[in-house]
Amino acid sequence: MPEPAGLPVGRSPFGERLAGAMAARGPLCVGVDPHPSLLAAWGLTDDAEGLRRFSAAVLEGVADVAAALKPQVALYERHGSAGIAALEELLAASADAGLLTIADAKRGDIGSTMAAYAEAWLGEGSPLAADAVTLSPYLGFESLRPALDTAAETGRGVFVLALTSNPEGASVQHVGGEASVARRIVDAAAAENRRYAGAERGHGSVGLVVGATVGDAIGRLGLDLAAMGGPILAPGLGAQGATPAVLKETFGAAYTRVLGTSSRDILAGGPGPQGVRARAERTLEGLRG
Repeated sequence: MPEPAGLPVGRSPFGERLAGAMAARGPLCVGVDPHPSLLAAWGLTDDAEGLRRFSAAVLEGVADVAAALKPQVALYERHGSAGIAALEELLAASADAGLLTIADAKRGDIGSTMAAYAEAWLGEGSPLAADAVTLSPYLGFESLRPALDTAAETGRGVFVLALTSNPEGASVQHVGGEASVARRIVDAAAAENRRYAGAERGHGSVGLVVGATVGDAIGRLGLDLAAMGGPILAPGLGAQGATPAVLKETFGAAYTRVLGTSSRDILAGGPGPQGVRARAERTLEGLRG
């Protein structure tokens, strides 16, 4: 199966790049979540300058340890244009450091609005373009088409919300039993990955967000994550209660495609890059064990 024609020079598809980073460094994604309380704990001001200093320290700490960095977009947006500028700086600095980025924006809309989101987060030349972006499919998976196509054209990726661990998520995602909403999202992602080369090796560029603390829901809903063909972003490692052992039990045969994501537990190692790095290395050791 071919890759889309016209990928930017020197850029392989996101799924291939992420698989390479996970093989070289390990399956760890570090969330960059500049909560006001965390900025205060680090002795930083809750403003754009505080965001810049926080982001730079996290990047310095994990640039050669993590496979990817995941900034929480909302925590930059709360500072308006100055906060967005700080996010743009982090994305650019991460690219310079050779670290993949996943913009945790959870965008989802229809038509021209979705196309605009796709251009912002995945379009070539956009200052907000990350290597991948999180998407919400609850206006219908096909409503994400502009982002799916833009990602394929630019060699970037997406992570589609499939099975989240917040209690409210079950009221939507679990509906339908064996024909659940979650299963339809998983099947749609698998079909999208089959359009391009690499999915048969698990290197597709359409990934899923599946909470690290979903327990036995994967089995109960009959989700075949191992056959989905793309990566799995699993937030909830550390402070939210999931351990590497929990991830291995929860994901089973799909564990080799899981990108374990930790934010608060690793960021609590600050202020400064050394403590963040130490916690990231400890988490990574557990994921590899």
